[in-house]
Amino acid sequence: MSSLSLPRVLQQRKTSLEQERESFEKSQAMSISKAINQSETPVKEKHVRSAIMGTFHEKCAETFWAVVLRLPLQDNRITAWKFCHVLHKVLREGHPQSLPDSVVHIPMIENIGKLWGHLRDCYGKLIQEYCSLLCVKITFHRRNPRIPGNLMLSSDELDAIGENDVNNYFQMCVEMFDYMDEILTLQKSIFGSLDMSRSNSMTNCGQCRLAPLIPMIQDSNQLYDCCVKLMFKLHASLPPDLLSGHRARFLDQFNKLRSFYISASILQYFKTLIQIPSLPENPPNFLIQSELGSYETPVVILPPEEEMTFDSIEPPSTGELLDLNSPVSNGNTSPDVIAERDSLIEHLQNELSRYRAEMSKIVMENQKRIRELSERITSLETQLITKDSELEQERLANEQLQREVAVAAQHQDAEKRAKAIDEKFQKLKEVYTKLREEHINLIRQKADVDKQLTNLKSLEADANEKAKLQELALELATLQASADAAAEQNQTLEAKVSYLTKEKAQVESEVHDLLSQKQELDARLQISKKEGQDHQNNYEELLRKIFEQSEDMVCNAIHEVDNPAFSSATCSIDYFCTLSEGLYLVLSELEKSVVPENIIRLAYRTAEFVLHGKATSNISPDIEFGERMGIQCKKVGEVCLEHIRQMHALAPVDLSRFRDSIIALLSMAGQLQNSMQRSSESVEDLVESELAAMDKAIEEAARKIEEMLSHSRKADTGVKLEVNEKILDSCTGLMHAIRILVQKSRILQAEIVAQGKGTASAKEFYKRNHQWTEGLISAAKAVGIGAKYLLEAADDVVSSDGKIEMVMAAAQGISASTAQLVVASRVKAERGSNSLSELTSASRGVTHATAGVLTSAKACVQLVEQSDDLDLSGLTLHNAKRLEMESQVKLLELENTLAKERLRLSALRRQHYLLAPEAEQLPPI
Repeated sequence: MSSLSLPRVLQQRKTSLEQERESFEKSQAMSISKAINQSETPVKEKHVRSAIMGTFHEKCAETFWAVVLRLPLQDNRITAWKFCHVLHKVLREGHPQSLPDSVVHIPMIENIGKLWGHLRDCYGKLIQEYCSLLCVKITFHRRNPRIPGNLMLSSDELDAIGENDVNNYFQMCVEMFDYMDEILTLQKSIFGSLDMSRSNSMTNCGQCRLAPLIPMIQDSNQLYDCCVKLMFKLHASLPPDLLSGHRARFLDQFNKLRSFYISASILQYFKTLIQIPSLPENPPNFLIQSELGSYETPVVILPPEEEMTFDSIEPPSTGELLDLNSPVSNGNTSPDVIAERDSLIEHLQNELSRYRAEMSKIVMENQKRIRELSERITSLETQLITKDSELEQERLANEQLQREVAVAAQHQDAEKRAKAIDEKFQKLKEVYTKLREEHINLIRQKADVDKQLTNLKSLEADANEKAKLQELALELATLQASADAAAEQNQTLEAKVSYLTKEKAQVESEVHDLLSQKQELDARLQISKKEGQDHQNNYEELLRKIFEQSEDMVCNAIHEVDNPAFSSATCSIDYFCTLSEGLYLVLSELEKSVVPENIIRLAYRTAEFVLHGKATSNISPDIEFGERMGIQCKKVGEVCLEHIRQMHALAPVDLSRFRDSIIALLSMAGQLQNSMQRSSESVEDLVESELAAMDKAIEEAARKIEEMLSHSRKADTGVKLEVNEKILDSCTGLMHAIRILVQKSRILQAEIVAQGKGTASAKEFYKRNHQWTEGLISAAKAVGIGAKYLLEAADDVVSSDGKIEMVMAAAQGISASTAQLVVASRVKAERGSNSLSELTSASRGVTHATAGVLTSAKACVQLVEQSDDLDLSGLTLHNAKRLEMESQVKLLELENTLAKERLRLSALRRQHYLLAPEAEQLPPI
């Protein structure tokens, strides 16, 4: 036993990473397969978005290509076309590694284009051109790896990629022109493949072809912007003659691109998917560099994909407010629809409250930040004034220092003079020493005779020299003292100048920092003001859209009042009256504060009230009263619309008129309820009496037809007897079938009442379902009248010169009446009911019997015509001409009579519809 379980033990379990990878690959395969399918419908954005997020999850496009290569791209043209669209989106918006990963698949893309290019079909040509565009895109990004897949580049990034080299700009411009040519070629083919009957922008097949134009519009817009900037750079560096080819190519692409944007902007399909930019009528003039300053970059705007804003929320359409195709059992709107609608309006109200709170918080934060910045600026300005004062003081001190430096310079001159005097003293000292030595030598050589005399002279000379030497020494000491004092003062002044210079540099640095901080604060203040203004503009734009959507909601409700398709919608009076409570509550809140939330609630409540009021008017048995009630519904909506516009214009609003219009409509609803209660008091007795009268009329007609048949067989012969027998036999068969149908209808009616009344009485059931009851009564009346008319027509044909066509018309009329009875019975029957199946079989029996009457009548007409053939063998020319003229006169009279009878029949039908409004409540036969 252990050997048997050993493989299970040894079996490797998948790690969490492997399980996560396997789950990721499965989800990617499912999303990509759903996006690239064989249905001729546009690619769903959520599946493409999943594929794009998958590339960011694994930081490459390996899984995407692994899934795509397994798809039947060469077997189905729609699959190949959607592959091109999805690949284009992945290359644009996917992970940057998606572009290098796609380079190796360029041969496969080219082969798909060549394969489908041989197909003589519009898709074949489109796939070939789209594959060529994708190959050009991949090659372009391979040559320019610094350009992102979405082609979004700023001017600085474009300069960095071009490295300010005119050769790079020239080559890049040529490659962008080639890229643009592929886009323009494909868009022309797409528009050329559409027609006004099958493939237009509002059909699935047309939208399947038009959907790829969105990424092409995005690419072409960025390419156009880059080409304009590159052309201005080239014309700023190169001669205009050298760039004439570039200008001609740009002009041709400009005209085609402008035509492309205009053609796409008029299509209804793109209204909610993309905001297409508009190009100017004239291209930029690259010979005038100043036009670059006035050039505005065109912008493509897409609606947000994940976050739900008020721009993307559309007002609920009439179909969301009231589903006309849902089964209506008692005339009330479906609770599921009401709950869904209330959930939607509650969601809108919560979203609006949240956005208002966020907006208020942002405004308060911005105001607080502005106050702080203003205080900081005031403080910095005060500091700046103080620093300016200190700087002025330092400037005065600097001037004083400069004056002291000038004095020091004078002292330096004195020092120089003292130094010159010292040098002169040294020279004199050296001369004195030399003279003294010479004089001593002369004295030693004198004779002893003149010794005394020489000594006396020598003493006198020494005394004189010593006096001079003492004078020079005193003068030298004085000058040395002055020089020392000047040098010491000069050193002091230099130290002070150095200190003041450093202080000046420090002050200038602080002033420079303060000025930089002031400039930075000014810039931040401007940004804050701009952000505050942007928030204010966004809030005003939000208010404008809220008012516009509110007006559209009320206008749609007013428009639906006159919609003929809405005439079949019904609503109970009690439920309609309860809707006024919510409307009155909104009016009370509006009197307190006119906020966007209350505006939306007012529009919604009013539209709901107007539509249900119109649905309530449809149950009125009095058509004129119902029309007056519908007009009052429109008046309520118009007064509300007028008040909303006054609120939008910030004008004072008096809601009393609106309240009066609501009260008038509710009053009419009360009148309708009273009249319907009075008319439904004896409805059960009326149903029974009408059904009994119908049975009696059918029995009487069948009995008299049998009597007429027996009488004709006794009194008539030949063609007349044959005609009477065929007519009466077929009428007898029809009455027999009708009798069976009525019996089955009574059985089904009893079953319906038994199942629907519950614990209530049959009378309460008829009252509660008064519209169905009135339809049943009308159908019974119609069957009885049809039986009588058929009896009279058959009697005229048999007993006198009545026309067989009267029998045909009577048979068709009674068949239509019985069909009305069948429909009236079928409305309340449950599916799978045996009684309903028997009633349906009896209805088919009536149809076959009616066909038998018509067939017999036509055969009888032919018998009569054959018996009335003229014998033209004995006619003369004059008699033949006279008979021809009489026949023409008779023919003109009959044509005139036929035209008058058609007009009379139309008038009778209109009068019948006016007299029997309950028939309009039944489903069409």
